[in-house]
Amino acid sequence: MASENTRKWAIIPEPNSMTVGEGTVLLPYAGRVNESIAIGDGDFLLAHQLVADIRSATGTDWDIATGDMWSGFIRLRIADSWDFDSQDGGTAGAYTLTINTDGITITSCDFEGVRNGVQTLRQLIRQNGAVLPVLQIEDAPAYRIRGYYLDATRGRVPTLAWLKQWADKLCLYKYNQLQLYIEHTFAFDGMSETWRGSSPLTPADTLEFDQYCANLGIELVPSVSTFGHQYVAMRTQELRELGEFPEDADRPFSFIERMRHHTLNVADDRAFAFSAQLVDSYLQLFRSKRFNICADETFDLGKGKSKQEAQRVGVATLYATYVGKLCEHLSKQGREPMFWGDIAIEMPEILETLPNNVTLLNWQYEPEATDEKIQLVAQAGAKQIVCPAVWGWNALLPRIDDAWNNIARYGLDCGAEGMLVTDWGDFGHVNDPRMAVPGMIFGAQYAWNPAGNTAENDLLERISRVEYGDCSARFVALLRNASAQAVFTWRELVEYLELDDDTGNCNTDVAQTIPCLADRLVDHLSDCGNAMTVREARNRMMRNMATTIERIPQANRALQQCMVDIAPIAAHMGNPGITAAVRIAMEGQLLLNRAGFALAEAHDVRDAHDAGDWRPSDYRALARELECWCEAYAKEWNATSQPSELHRIQETVWKAADELRRISK
Repeated sequence: MASENTRKWAIIPEPNSMTVGEGTVLLPYAGRVNESIAIGDGDFLLAHQLVADIRSATGTDWDIATGDMWSGFIRLRIADSWDFDSQDGGTAGAYTLTINTDGITITSCDFEGVRNGVQTLRQLIRQNGAVLPVLQIEDAPAYRIRGYYLDATRGRVPTLAWLKQWADKLCLYKYNQLQLYIEHTFAFDGMSETWRGSSPLTPADTLEFDQYCANLGIELVPSVSTFGHQYVAMRTQELRELGEFPEDADRPFSFIERMRHHTLNVADDRAFAFSAQLVDSYLQLFRSKRFNICADETFDLGKGKSKQEAQRVGVATLYATYVGKLCEHLSKQGREPMFWGDIAIEMPEILETLPNNVTLLNWQYEPEATDEKIQLVAQAGAKQIVCPAVWGWNALLPRIDDAWNNIARYGLDCGAEGMLVTDWGDFGHVNDPRMAVPGMIFGAQYAWNPAGNTAENDLLERISRVEYGDCSARFVALLRNASAQAVFTWRELVEYLELDDDTGNCNTDVAQTIPCLADRLVDHLSDCGNAMTVREARNRMMRNMATTIERIPQANRALQQCMVDIAPIAAHMGNPGITAAVRIAMEGQLLLNRAGFALAEAHDVRDAHDAGDWRPSDYRALARELECWCEAYAKEWNATSQPSELHRIQETVWKAADELRRISK
């Protein structure tokens, strides 16, 4: 890599081959970017990207031209011949970048390669301004497909303006695919009962964003739930009869139940007509030939309305038949189907039935993930894309270590066609999407150059420099340290509150998702002859957290120190958006920890004399602090997202505040 005197700048993803020479190159104060028409960049977007960054970094304005009659200090070229191959034996996305006293040249055999080289140069300009290092780079991606998967449905619907900003950032780190996860948050014709009040994306939004992504060299792939994850649709008057358990459609809304009970009754012929209508209308808005039908986590399949059919043919056959029918429906229209691989991997006989043009999205999110499931799919001969996660869901602060340990475990040994880095929004999407940037960049590095010099601390420093302009290179490490202080998280708060089914009884569906309760539910019923009460369930949950709760005073002191340390760094980064997002998230976690401590005390997990400054008389003050924090959180929500389900986040915070007031009496 680079010598020590060049470590003040960095490139992400790290290039495969880079030679840094002696001396530097001074950009002209009135230069020009000459972009070859052969690149196929109709609006000369790549040249405009460079001119914008030069203006931002140096204050000077550059010209743009094309054709061999015009000079250019920066030259973007398509090679007449090409002898530099990427790691998979092809040339797609590969480029060379040369910086010397004669100027700067980026060369590739295709648009994507030139685009990738331009992003490398942009990073150098952003960090070095007008004085660039002399260097030679030969670079190519490990994975042909480098995608990002953004949840745009389970609480948070991004604004179109923010989606464009995110696409710009994905481009900078050389991603070439993006998918938006949709359940009910798209304005499909005839389905207003499903999407009403959700701030749905529209066909016009999609057409505009599809064009925007295409200009950036990013394929926008349609993705919509067509089998499982139909929680909102299955609760409507018009569509509930298509669900496995229509009798449960009027139960109170639950973040946890939304993650579990949402499966179509595919034994009903009307189910396929419903799914096909979603597919047929949605695909017409995209230029991509790929289509992700999702089809994951069909937990209720064969347990409700389809039980008789599942007993007759088997759950695996029921699943495979329906997914195969949807894939065939897409194939007849010239599309390439994709779907999540969790069910097929649990029932390997399904793998043998997959059509040749289907791609399995093989997700594994465990920090200690292995290649076992990837090998299983490879041995079956199925096409697959590996799918790690940024680990932001259910939390205010991103779990950066978990993201690192998960993403860094994926390799190329199994012949996967690409990597799709997932960013989920379980439990209302409380996680600010801007907080996913470190995980997104982990994915960029490992999809491009998994063999690079990528020790975690080194990459955190490089992210701090490249993404955040932090000369101290400490910003992301401090954010990681802050996230380690999350003791009582948003997930625990939601679980605690949703154990009450709103009638005063214990919600057994919720209890079954909490390990310390799931094992006890059946035993309790047999021992006592009646169901567990809310109080009993909450007691057990909080007692199970007793050792964890002990950490809260120490964790909050550490979190407050992180806030002190990060403040002067953030002040010099010139990025008020991320500064505000981080501050709100840290303040919120401090309050969540304090709320967990108070609830533990209310359930006699803590002795009152050990409560320190958080005595029962302070619980009402804590309730007021939560409500004030929630207002500040709502303002930051609006910086990236439409109103969508912000009200559900607010209602959860208010319910927690009311509970604190109740236990203070």
